[in-house]
Amino acid sequence: MMLDDIVIFDTTLRDGEQSPGASMNIEEKIKIALQLEKLGVDVIEAGFAASSKGDFEAISRIAEVLERTKICSLARAIPSDIEQAAKATQKAKHRRIHTFIATSPIHMQYKLKLSPSQVIQKAVEAVRYAKSLCDDVEFSCEDALRSDMGFLREIIPAVIEAGASTINLPDTVGYRLPAEIGAFITEVHSFVQDSALLSMHCHNDLGLAVANSIATINAGVRQVECTINGLGERAGNTALEELVMIIKTRKELFSVDTHINTKEIYPTSKLVADITGICPQPNKAIVGKNAFAHESGIHQDGVLKHRETYEIISPSDIGMPESTNLVLGKHSGRAAFKDKIASLGFSLSDDELQAAFVRFKHLCDSKKEVFDDDIRAIIGEETTHIPQIFTLSLVQVSVCSNAKYCAAVSIIRDGIELSDSALGNGAVDCVLKSIDRVSGIAGTLKDYKVESVTSGKDALAKVVVKAEFPSAHRAVIGHGIDVDTMSATAKAYISALNSYLSMRDLMNG
Repeated sequence: MMLDDIVIFDTTLRDGEQSPGASMNIEEKIKIALQLEKLGVDVIEAGFAASSKGDFEAISRIAEVLERTKICSLARAIPSDIEQAAKATQKAKHRRIHTFIATSPIHMQYKLKLSPSQVIQKAVEAVRYAKSLCDDVEFSCEDALRSDMGFLREIIPAVIEAGASTINLPDTVGYRLPAEIGAFITEVHSFVQDSALLSMHCHNDLGLAVANSIATINAGVRQVECTINGLGERAGNTALEELVMIIKTRKELFSVDTHINTKEIYPTSKLVADITGICPQPNKAIVGKNAFAHESGIHQDGVLKHRETYEIISPSDIGMPESTNLVLGKHSGRAAFKDKIASLGFSLSDDELQAAFVRFKHLCDSKKEVFDDDIRAIIGEETTHIPQIFTLSLVQVSVCSNAKYCAAVSIIRDGIELSDSALGNGAVDCVLKSIDRVSGIAGTLKDYKVESVTSGKDALAKVVVKAEFPSAHRAVIGHGIDVDTMSATAKAYISALNSYLSMRDLMNG
């Protein structure tokens, strides 16, 4: 039987970044985009070009590096937005402009303050203009699931005639149930037929984004908009990993397939979690750390005898390592290290390889046992090319009288080592105050997370901070790893500071 292709439209870099605290810098977005291409997504919505210089630059940079995946920019039904989307994607091998306007009565009346006929006119003009700048145009009826079907019967054929080849129907507030949404798509499909590809964008406000997306596939949708780990506005979006594995695991129920390389699902999920600092809940389907854990004695006995007694998916299907194996040691050479990172699925430049190898050797001096996840953490830091305006040279923390802490910090800028110290109400507080003093830039800590990369008393500490700096439009995220937690904290805060400074320079450029 011939299977229809489901276009996987990933919006992690646009809607996913709207998750509170999920801000990413340009280099991190590029890194995620390259991994999404490796995963096999068909379209990457890399941002909203007209929203900021940062988004425009990120889309432009991603457009230059992608080889196979189509890159898309969101644009309101406004000529200037559409022009920015076209300019940002112009260097892409494959590109799309995604324009939208609200179509529900409540949005048209209170937000747009336009009549239905005016909305149709603006939509048609936007699509026609986008089509003159780009061959592939997608049109979204914002809040489609609360729109009047009679109105949709007018606006959808009109924008298709104007040049839209994909019609996206968002359940913007996650309001509908699977049976309702299936019936809705069936009716839309009855008058659209093969004149355009129908797309679905579901939100997870009632926990139904994946179920609703599946219901629409059975009703005729052939593109699903989703995000890694279900990131997104409010309660998030359709989780790509869940949607894809449902189709793969229950293939007898579908006449569709995807181009996703499922063995890249777990590495992609982990990368997005590491960069955003938002980890999937432990019991998250497919990629949660407990997704393949068995505590019940009966379950353990069954799995040991035959895995399929209690597992419908194998961890290897999504690229999840089934064990954390002991790997290299202090006597391992560069060739062995290169072979190990290749076996973990990484491809590094010579400079990245050398930098990672130096970090590895330093780690071996502090840590008796080095695990695969230690190697992954090192590579993650060395392959994110944020301009290193400041680098940590030394951090020392001591306890003073009256429960006060004191930190001394040395950081390097332009080859010059700068040092200062500060008192604080705890180790973290005084370390960050010291960095503020020595850098001359005072930040505000908004969130702080620390976890071990692997097990053991000498495990690497991974710290993620979210901080706000002067005149910044939003908080930035920084990452740091070290055997010493306070050193990891200092590295994470300096990482956030570097990210802020690079974005500030871009905005002022």
